Amino acid sequence: MTGIEQRAVCSGVNFRSIRDDRFKTIRMSVHFLWPLAKETVSENSILPFLLSRASRKYPDFSKLNAHLAELYGAVLDANVQKLGDIQVLSVSASGIADRYSLNGESVSAELAKLLCSIIFDPPLENGLFPVQGFEQEKRQLIEMVDSEFNDKRMYAKLKCEELMCAKEPYGIGRCGTRQQIQELKREDLTQVWENLIHRAKAEIMVLGDCDPEPVYQDFYAAFQNLARTDSVDCPNQSVPSAASAAETTEKMDVVQSKLVMGFRTACAEPDAGVPAMKLFNALFGGTPSSKLFLNVREKLSLCYYCSSQFNPMKGILLVQSGVETKNIDRAKQEILNQLEEVQKGSFDENELAAAKLSLCNSYRTLSDSLDGLEAWYLSQTFRPKVKRTEEEAELVNAVTREQVIEAARKLTLDTVYRLEGSGVEA
Repeated sequence: MTGIEQRAVCSGVNFRSIRDDRFKTIRMSVHFLWPLAKETVSENSILPFLLSRASRKYPDFSKLNAHLAELYGAVLDANVQKLGDIQVLSVSASGIADRYSLNGESVSAELAKLLCSIIFDPPLENGLFPVQGFEQEKRQLIEMVDSEFNDKRMYAKLKCEELMCAKEPYGIGRCGTRQQIQELKREDLTQVWENLIHRAKAEIMVLGDCDPEPVYQDFYAAFQNLARTDSVDCPNQSVPSAASAAETTEKMDVVQSKLVMGFRTACAEPDAGVPAMKLFNALFGGTPSSKLFLNVREKLSLCYYCSSQFNPMKGILLVQSGVETKNIDRAKQEILNQLEEVQKGSFDENELAAAKLSLCNSYRTLSDSLDGLEAWYLSQTFRPKVKRTEEEAELVNAVTREQVIEAARKLTLDTVYRLEGSGVEA
């Protein structure tokens, strides 16, 4: 990696360049960060998709796509995600590295101008976003929410998070509910856009092999024109432990039942114990050589799948499994048994070494794609010091057996969600 550069653009706006000449492509993104709230989640979520459709300079799909084709088939995309208790609204552009342009054009500079155009100068009609684009993106946002409901593995995970974090912003869906999206009004979205560009925190990221200076200058000029004076606070809550476990059962006409168990870990960014908790997760259920995979799924055949996932921003760990309804209680008990085994130190050095190897390989894999690098550095937004993936791997490798046991003993079961199927899909 050539280097990482970070500097401020204006109040609440940060610019980060990750230069790496291994890549033949570049990627740049603007990530707006806003506190998750029921009142604003759906109106915010539609905005990046609306913005990525057109600008005043390229007012329809035909003109925008023609310009992207001129830039050697560059691509625009939009996304909505959660980073702890924060909603992240992203608009991105990807294209070839400047050194591959045929006539010496700076593709990166052109993409920066295009992003500035669609973010800061949308094709408003009488002060409103075009009605056709609004209705299409509203429909597609509803389809996105429906797809998460139809994917029962995803639905069960989201439902457990909703129940577990019902008193925290994280319990709110990234796009809100279907009903909230249906009730969106085009007349409200201009003010939502104004709020975001003037008050949201923003992370501008440029990745790949390009000169970041022209990109910085374009965004600097665009944000200076707004005369921003402050930005909204983006707090993140972390509940350290659970006094007791709440259990919820939902029945549906599905073939495979789902069991999701949510644990509080008493460990969240920027705690020094996060690398140990990540390694515990890999040993417990985060890899094909983990306790849950080898015992609950393979040896006892209680689950179709069984794995764990640690969220370092929230300090929560979820165990997800697909089971037959008759095996739900046995699977739950065996998952708790495997946790107890780790808490007692019932694992050998080979298991610990395999977990370290798997986790460190995943960090190396992140560095092999611009998307992976972008996700990693976006997750670093609220850290006091940004770490490279290599540095994180070194911290994981330095974790001791005793630290893994200590991390395991911090877990408390908070929520158990069961989606019980009838054995027949509706």
